[in-house]
Amino acid sequence: MKIGIDARMYSTKFTGIGRYVYELIQNLQEIDKKNEYFIFLNDPEYKTYIPTNPNFHKIRVNARHYTLTEQLKFLRKLNKCKLDLVHFTHFNAPILYFKPSIVTIHDLTLSFYPGKKMTSVFHRIAYHLTIYCSIKKAKKIIAVSQNTKKDIEKLFKINSEKIKVIYEAANKDFKPIKDQKLLDHIKEKYDLDKPFLLYTGVWRDHKNITGLLKGFHILQQKYKFNGYLVITGKEDPHYPEVKETVKTYNLQKHVKFTGLIPEQDLIALYNLAEIYVLPSFYEGFGLPILEAFACNTPVACSDSSSLPEIAGEQNAIFFDPKDHEDIAAKIHQILKDKSLRKTLKSRGQKRLTRFSWPKMAKETLEVYNS
Repeated sequence: MKIGIDARMYSTKFTGIGRYVYELIQNLQEIDKKNEYFIFLNDPEYKTYIPTNPNFHKIRVNARHYTLTEQLKFLRKLNKCKLDLVHFTHFNAPILYFKPSIVTIHDLTLSFYPGKKMTSVFHRIAYHLTIYCSIKKAKKIIAVSQNTKKDIEKLFKINSEKIKVIYEAANKDFKPIKDQKLLDHIKEKYDLDKPFLLYTGVWRDHKNITGLLKGFHILQQKYKFNGYLVITGKEDPHYPEVKETVKTYNLQKHVKFTGLIPEQDLIALYNLAEIYVLPSFYEGFGLPILEAFACNTPVACSDSSSLPEIAGEQNAIFFDPKDHEDIAAKIHQILKDKSLRKTLKSRGQKRLTRFSWPKMAKETLEVYNS
């Protein structure tokens, strides 16, 4: 069978969907010697990806999402290859491609939280049209969680039998660090001379960073927490309310924004953090939970969307993301109880065994062959 994989989001920087595409291809190369694969890439990833299996071929497409190039040039490339099946690893796909396809839906965030980057009529129409067509045309849909599957069924009136849930995983580099010199270096690099809570992620409405900041303020005032909140990830000028909330509650000396940081630094911060906190209103999967588990860090997260499913009910402490008092109380519950922290660490490590990239690739291959 000739299978195409839309790898335009393939990334060696290992973030989000880029990580998923990278791990899918790397692991398929290990387990499938029968099917012939055509990997569609944009520059510069076309140059960096080197097939390790003779039945894998790379094709330069250079078609960005939401562009005419995607709808026309990418379409021509797909048709020219005469493929038996195409796996679109994201819903952005040529609308006029009608041959057999599979699509992975990582989340439906833009359906529930359009955000400030979806204000134009063009972006709204483009989003709804492309995701609708991709889902309706696909012979099979891969959802990254049961919660995402339910969202797809509800919003697009799709039969549940058409949707297969295949979990993602944490990168194997996320693990406990025993090198104390490295940990001390990271503390010095980011000026962390006190205990700290960690949040990592983009700045969007659904991420509820302002809610976390308000909960952190209560944690300081009511529960006398003398430490930092470390927020990693690229600062976004579309969301000035994050910095405004810091000023409103006089948190300038207590909240540290690191911006984008190297992955090795992030792994060290997970290791050093007292707690990893994920306050999102909505997540399609919630990968940082698994990253924290892998680094042996206790997790406090919201009780919404996919997060209880991924964390497991007994492996994290959950809070109502709309209740700032509850956010503070649940964080304090972990901070004050050494026995609870030890239990959460142990359970988190056990939970990880349910998630792996080789398992993801194996289950995806089964979908291809079905």
